[in-house]
Amino acid sequence: MKYNLLGSTGLLVSEICFGTMTFGGDGYWEAIGSLQQNEANELIRQSVDAGINFIDAANMYSFGLAEKILGQSLKDLGINRNEIVIATKVLGRMNDKPNSAGLSRYHIFNSVDESLQRLQMNHIDLLYVHGVDALTPVEEIMHSLHDIVLTGKVRYIAVCNWPAWMVMKAQGISNANGWNKFAALQYYYSLASRDIEREIIPMALDQGLAIMPWSPLAGGFLTGKYRRDKEKSGNGRRDEFDFPPINKEKAYHIIDVLDEIAAQKEASIAQIALAWVRLKSGITSTIIGAKKAEQLQQNIASTSLILSPEDLSKIDKVSALTKEYPGWMVERQSTYRTLS
Repeated sequence: MKYNLLGSTGLLVSEICFGTMTFGGDGYWEAIGSLQQNEANELIRQSVDAGINFIDAANMYSFGLAEKILGQSLKDLGINRNEIVIATKVLGRMNDKPNSAGLSRYHIFNSVDESLQRLQMNHIDLLYVHGVDALTPVEEIMHSLHDIVLTGKVRYIAVCNWPAWMVMKAQGISNANGWNKFAALQYYYSLASRDIEREIIPMALDQGLAIMPWSPLAGGFLTGKYRRDKEKSGNGRRDEFDFPPINKEKAYHIIDVLDEIAAQKEASIAQIALAWVRLKSGITSTIIGAKKAEQLQQNIASTSLILSPEDLSKIDKVSALTKEYPGWMVERQSTYRTLS
């Protein structure tokens, strides 16, 4: 297992991060996964034994049950808390009360305390804001996050699913006030959706921010279970939870190319798709989930796959983004001044 720096923090995290969204299965989360304590324990054990030291959770996964199971797993397995980097999130609605969601100071502080109780821990290593809260000003959010770090309950702060301009606004506000800034980003990134290459990845590279892709297999679509003549796999999460949205016809073309490369390397389509994400510029740790030990083992094994320049060229070509403005104009005008 390789370890990468989490942005400019000095903290080392494994190139694979184990995601816990399949834990619990409470309410609508059952469509994603419903692993209970004993099953979760085995996957956590397998992950740690493979060298993974980075585990991702969220307060809203199964409405807190996933955090409870994760915290109990670490206790049951006797895993040293100080050898594991634990990430969780705040934003999503936890109940029907008016302040049980969002990024107000009220909800951030309450949510952290509740997450710590469920996790049976005294601090969270990395706290993500899980998305945009249109009702709370960015300055108020960053001030609250700065203050929660000062309590010692959170070590680093990070962001998911914000547009690039909003991240930069937040960083600028924090910089001007001497507050703690975002250290990392968690965004959807897969061969079926390379959107963050337009603005998010260039911003991260410029600002020294770590990137953790979520759903690198596009919600299971890039496993090979789904084909033009097989829209339902029979046992895949997209059968009931068709998310995140993708251009399926384009994804089928991508799978055709992955099929060819996978056959040459005696690997699975999923392993090729995961290896591609891992090898892209700026990627720190790819978040993988699993329902079964065999699935997790195959995903972890993708870290040993080597894709040749020819392989990468084929994959990049079939999955390439359509050029948009101002990107194509920037590319064109960048030729005005070059070093010979």
